[in-house]
Amino acid sequence: MEKIYGDHVNLLTIPGEAFFHPGFFMEDDSYMYLDRLTEETKWKQEPIKIFGKTILQPRFTAFYGDDDVSYAYSGIKMNALPWTATLQRIKESIETAFDTKFNACLLNHYRDRKDYMGWHRDNEKNLGKFPVIASVSFGASRIFQFRNYKDKLPIVSIELTHGSLLIMKGETQHYWEHRLPKTVIETQPRINLTFRTIKI
Repeated sequence: MEKIYGDHVNLLTIPGEAFFHPGFFMEDDSYMYLDRLTEETKWKQEPIKIFGKTILQPRFTAFYGDDDVSYAYSGIKMNALPWTATLQRIKESIETAFDTKFNACLLNHYRDRKDYMGWHRDNEKNLGKFPVIASVSFGASRIFQFRNYKDKLPIVSIELTHGSLLIMKGETQHYWEHRLPKTVIETQPRINLTFRTIKI
């Protein structure tokens, strides 16, 4: 944990940068966003290919962004839906705080403790060489983990709390993979937004 981003310490110990900002959004705003995103978002449960098998994703997803933006992963191609006022407001809050710009957002809705995201890297070519990804959490707290892509160690765990923001940047997607594992503890729903810039 070496580099500082604002007043926050880098969570990662080898090339890669991840900075956690708990309480980035005020509690009342976070509950408002959770309610609006639950109701307004056009959620889907897409089939994906894993090791040659097609299964339904263990979560619901949606993809919003600027005109003509699309995103492909695990055999899925998603064309961006137009920004909602809610997403635009959240996006602008992050852009203003960190002096950056995003043109897309992948949303994940984890309904309960059984919904999860497996180990992966956000290293698609159209994200660029050193992508900046802003991950916002609303709803139930869940454990999020990083591990070295080659050695599978060390594992770095952090609890993503209601209204928090995790920034991943630099060489993170080259050297680290991440996941949101299942949990044995019963949980309430959680919505995660990952803002990113996709090259058209």
